[in-house]
Amino acid sequence: MTVETKLPYDKDYINQFSGDHQEPEWMKELRLQALEQVDKLELPKPDKTKIGKWNFSRFKHTAQGEKISSLTELPPEINDFLDKDNLPENIIIQRNHSVAYAAISQELKDKGVIFTDIFTAIKEHSDLVQRYYMKDAVSIDEHRLTALHAALMNGGVFVYVPKNVEIEDPLQVIFWQEDPEVALFNHVLVVADENSSVTYVENYISHNNEEETVANVVTEVIAQNNARISFGAVDNFASGTTAYNNRRGVAYRDATIDWALGQMNDGNTVSENVTHLIGDNSISNAKTVSVGRGNQSQNFTANIVHFGKNSEGYILQHGVMKDKATSIFNGVGKIEHGASKSNAEQESRVLMLSEKARGDANPILLIDEDDVTAGHAASVGRVDPLQLYYLMSRGITQKEAERLVIHGFLAPVVNQLPIESVKEQLTQVIERKVY
Repeated sequence: MTVETKLPYDKDYINQFSGDHQEPEWMKELRLQALEQVDKLELPKPDKTKIGKWNFSRFKHTAQGEKISSLTELPPEINDFLDKDNLPENIIIQRNHSVAYAAISQELKDKGVIFTDIFTAIKEHSDLVQRYYMKDAVSIDEHRLTALHAALMNGGVFVYVPKNVEIEDPLQVIFWQEDPEVALFNHVLVVADENSSVTYVENYISHNNEEETVANVVTEVIAQNNARISFGAVDNFASGTTAYNNRRGVAYRDATIDWALGQMNDGNTVSENVTHLIGDNSISNAKTVSVGRGNQSQNFTANIVHFGKNSEGYILQHGVMKDKATSIFNGVGKIEHGASKSNAEQESRVLMLSEKARGDANPILLIDEDDVTAGHAASVGRVDPLQLYYLMSRGITQKEAERLVIHGFLAPVVNQLPIESVKEQLTQVIERKVY
């Protein structure tokens, strides 16, 4: 049995919402086209995860948040995600659906860098946004959730780095779901033009609550020729939030896209991280860690598709499951015909800490070219009781012993993450979830 998507939002609502945000005609038409397709399209079918009864349509679509004049005004749970020694100079904080705080340095402005909320970008840089928005990475008609996203997008950011511009310090965005019922239909669009580089870090944070709502997030990362993008994220939605997170990358000739993802939601989650290596010599590293607890069900897919010659794709996933949590980890390396000399490598490992926890690791290699290299490793197992016994025999409590085991299991991934701030944030969130 599946739950039908009956939206409380119709064509008139979309027209009104688009008008209120002073959107150009192309954006309004895209929303309306997507709305027409919502009921015609099926939900995605993640492997071994039944999402037909998950909540994707019961939510509050809009809620404003108060502005803040200084980062010092942030509550502790938000402030924890800032660099204590060096407050970020380039940062956006979205509170529910409005921008609470935004800052970009004059230096980046002078170089032509665009770092702003998605609605401002659509109004002030319409042609540039239209060029990339749901074009090369994600299309509106893939399934019901992409159509829903396109119709109801209500927040997000746009980053554009011009040719030959290298940004040294990270750009940071905090998406703060303050209202427990509000839905986030965020769209994140990061574009690095030729010979440019940028590090982007985002955090999704919601207050501890069991109110049912939705996060339907689409991210498009475009690296033009010889560009480099490091994308870091820590997702930390509360247990009542059903999350669909679709992060896509497109890398052209000699380009690199690195992903460092901490999947720390407490609610049911479907997460897709797909990178298309279009150009010759393109590279992607996709690193993910997750801790599941309670009764949540999660499905994670990391997929790197090789089109260009000499392209390289590396997937590394480690997950820890507690209580009655269940998670599927899919690692997919696809080498298309013509992508000679390419290399696809992947490793997925899952550790279960309780009898009722469940984890699956599915390594998948799809090779349509002869002159390539590829490899995979996968393991699923329960915590070694001898490890716990050894630690407890030294006077350590069982909870503290489990904490040490979890950190030790996730460390091979966390330590390899290329963004220092993401490492620190992940360590904090892992600590909270362990206890």
